[in-house]
Amino acid sequence: MKHAVSISLGSSKRDKRVEVELLGRRLCLERIGTDGDAQRAAALFAELDGRVDALGMGGINLEITTPWGAYPLVHARPLVRDVSRTPVVDGGMLKMTLERRAMAFVEQEIGPTIRPKTALITVGVERAGLTQGIVEAGYECVFGDLMFALGIPLPIRRRATFHRVARMLLPLARRMPIEWLYPTGQKQDQNEPKYEQFYRWATVIAGDFLYVKKHMPSGMDGKVVVTNTTTAADIDFLRRRGIRYLVTTTPVFDGRSFGTNLLEAALVALSGKGRRLTYPELEAMLAQLSLRPHIRQL
Repeated sequence: MKHAVSISLGSSKRDKRVEVELLGRRLCLERIGTDGDAQRAAALFAELDGRVDALGMGGINLEITTPWGAYPLVHARPLVRDVSRTPVVDGGMLKMTLERRAMAFVEQEIGPTIRPKTALITVGVERAGLTQGIVEAGYECVFGDLMFALGIPLPIRRRATFHRVARMLLPLARRMPIEWLYPTGQKQDQNEPKYEQFYRWATVIAGDFLYVKKHMPSGMDGKVVVTNTTTAADIDFLRRRGIRYLVTTTPVFDGRSFGTNLLEAALVALSGKGRRLTYPELEAMLAQLSLRPHIRQL
């Protein structure tokens, strides 16, 4: 049996292990959270090197991939410095392929119910494919990167401005400590309602689930959330806030959608190549599997 493991800086409360069959082969998918402990994460990466078929990095990216280039994150690389045999992925390639097509599928399935076509994208720069897909689907967008990632209460309303700000800040942001950019450990359990006017304005709230949850207010009746990596507790959280549809960009296994890093690691493991896949190889496997987003009415 192939084995793909995601080592995450996130909460261990979100851990899950399932066995599935894909392309006629058995595969074990496992997520291990380290509650924000970077040293423990590095130790686990080293311990599993050569013992599993592929590793995923969760809770942080190895690099931020944008349409104009990639920005390696300085504090992420040391986590995998002792890994030499097992391929490591962060899900970035799936974010540019599978996630880019997600909104077109949503439009096809439930598009007429989404009115007006307005979207709050919590942090677009770390989900470039999903962001591009939402823009291409004709949505008026608010990009919340400054608000959700840096705590600066400034919405960005134009895509061109969003790109200019990203080009300006990413060279600096890539050097910031992980915990400055992304909720890790117990911070992933926190919800502090904020930026309510933008949640109210949008019909679709899209992005990494922890950013989506971070400041979501109550009374979100009828809205659509497009995200991934949702647990049963997350679904209950969204239901209590009135969300109508939950769309996860990755498939649901045993009631749980996993992060793109683990799904990409699963595809690497299934390929048997012992290395990261190229974009054409990844696209070919996605076509074989016929993977598509999962839409759930809450």
